[in-house]
Amino acid sequence: MKVAVFSTKAYDRQFLEAANPQNQHELVFFEPRLDRDTAILAAGFPAVCVFVHDRADALTLELLASQGTRLIALRCAGFNNVDLKAASELGMTVVRVPAYSPYAVAEHTVGLILSLNRKIHRAYSRVREGNFSIEGLLGFDLNGRTVGIIGTGKIGQIVGQIMKGFGCHLLAYDVYHNPEVEKLGAKYVELSELFANSDIITLHCPLTPQTHHLINIQSIQQMKPGIMLINTSRGALIDTTAAIEGLKSGKIKYLGIDVYEQESDLFFEDLSDEIIQDDVFQRLITFPNVLITGHQAFFTEEAIRNISETTIANMTDFEQGRPCQNEIAAQQKVAAKV
Repeated sequence: MKVAVFSTKAYDRQFLEAANPQNQHELVFFEPRLDRDTAILAAGFPAVCVFVHDRADALTLELLASQGTRLIALRCAGFNNVDLKAASELGMTVVRVPAYSPYAVAEHTVGLILSLNRKIHRAYSRVREGNFSIEGLLGFDLNGRTVGIIGTGKIGQIVGQIMKGFGCHLLAYDVYHNPEVEKLGAKYVELSELFANSDIITLHCPLTPQTHHLINIQSIQQMKPGIMLINTSRGALIDTTAAIEGLKSGKIKYLGIDVYEQESDLFFEDLSDEIIQDDVFQRLITFPNVLITGHQAFFTEEAIRNISETTIANMTDFEQGRPCQNEIAAQQKVAAKV
């Protein structure tokens, strides 16, 4: 099957081509993101393969359908960038990669915690400049601290396992209780109790209307002074303006994020020679106690290999008329993480 692959980077091509030989799909790679302006590139392609910042809104899908596209293959877990209702009405099938490597995201989460706590990113810069002073680099023992995990699916569970290994106490919040998390000794509590008693809060829940700006002015006010806040899930879980106010007041002492609510105009691109126009983001990076990575938590060899293999398998299922377990129905309410 002929497939237009949008938002292509070198690693996408490498891993997708490695996963494709037995299936023999004709993969055509495009660097631009999919949107209503670039949809013309997919003319005559039965399938398009897209990533988290491609925009498959109703108009884009109508353009694709009019050109013969019948399959939208997401090489990620989240699908909030696809108008599922429009896809269904147009007779288009949407498939995704529901899981790839929860260890990748969980381990990156812990990396942010360690780096922020011991100020490793600041120490690295100092030493490269010949500054060996340790003033201002004071951290704290993780042992005995309380970690609040919001969202206890597989990623949240693994974060809990790692932090338990450090000797941390665990609080958890989720609509569904995970027995494996409970076996770690975690206590499921309401959000207000988690906010009030955690030294570190880490987010691992999907982005839904209910979780949009879960971290806001009101929730930050409920947190302990000096809280460490980590987000490797979805950018819009945090109201960035509220987080900045929390940083300015000292309520938030550490902020580590791999996602940002307006990241689609920034992340995955080299903008080092450009003036970034996002004033909120520019303000955020002025804080010495903020550590931002560019949506790379998922980015391990194992994860990219799993994503590529599942994406190719999804395409093959569709081409051969087999039911695909990774198809997303328009009525689905489940949201997931990249």
